[in-house]
Amino acid sequence: MKLYTVPFSAVAVTVQQDFFEITAASARPVLVHSIELEQMTEVGDAAEEGLAILLRRGTGSVTAGSGGTTPTPAPIVTSDPAAGLVSKVNNTTKMVVGTGTITLLRAWAWNVRIPFLKLFTPETRPVILPGEKLTLELATTPADSITINGTMVVEEIA
Repeated sequence: MKLYTVPFSAVAVTVQQDFFEITAASARPVLVHSIELEQMTEVGDAAEEGLAILLRRGTGSVTAGSGGTTPTPAPIVTSDPAAGLVSKVNNTTKMVVGTGTITLLRAWAWNVRIPFLKLFTPETRPVILPGEKLTLELATTPADSITINGTMVVEEIA
């Protein structure tokens, strides 16, 4: 089992975006184990807001988002090899369909006063097959700037 974390830290979020985008390498499916988001600036009752979060999978010809950064997935076990998957975080231009298909897998409402934590059971872990993309999308625009940390834990099947 080769587990990796894909994190981002202290990102000011002001627009809709893909928090995470994972593209599986050829011949290496990826399983999503968990997703975490926490914010550190909206701390009072008056600052509380609810945001729509979507988990989407792109198959076939889909265009990746642009902007953001491409962190190197960190192996949980230091002796594990580098991941073959490609990760992006905080794409401010979201994944769009070309001639492929984008499927909505899950939709959530996130009250930003509490952490967003999703731990998938083995039976419900999202699967990204080789060449597919998976995104965790912020689908609503925040009322004001929110500083967010996030981590996705994924398993690459070799």
